[in-house]
Amino acid sequence: MAIPQERTYTIDDIYNLPEGVRAELIDGQIYYMASPNRLHQEISGFLYANIYNYIKAKNGTCKVYSAPFAVFLNKDDTKYLEPDINVICDKNKLTDQGCNGAPDWIIEIVSSSNLSHDYITKLSLYKTAGVKEYWIVNPQTLTITLYYFESDIMAQHYTFQDKIKVNIYEDLYINFEEISI
Repeated sequence: MAIPQERTYTIDDIYNLPEGVRAELIDGQIYYMASPNRLHQEISGFLYANIYNYIKAKNGTCKVYSAPFAVFLNKDDTKYLEPDINVICDKNKLTDQGCNGAPDWIIEIVSSSNLSHDYITKLSLYKTAGVKEYWIVNPQTLTITLYYFESDIMAQHYTFQDKIKVNIYEDLYINFEEISI
């Protein structure tokens, strides 16, 4: 008896999804994404505004993007992600389609349905691909887990009562107490 073969998907399959269906592609497998809830959007907007305003005030050259924004993590068609927040400092990585290569800083805001995806699968992908800093924001537990792959800072844990230093910048701090949720 023949063993059924698991299908391997490509970026073409992502592009052919029905309008409004969001998904990510990791190693040939499609992972569908639920629409974000209000709390997710509040946190995303807060983070985006803080980062955007900082970059603008400093006349910085980095760009910040919020989902949906395509990240072709390894410049191939096997990994297509839509992180919640991306900071990209190398403008050569930017195209009309999104980012080709690793952003400098990625923030994922988890939902209860994708915890292991963000804490395990994406953590490994982002570290391997060359992301410098990765934050996992958990609205259910009101916690932030920070990874700074450029140094020995691994898995620092914070709460929504903390002011957190962004490691890729000299003087950017995000004060989570300011979120009005």
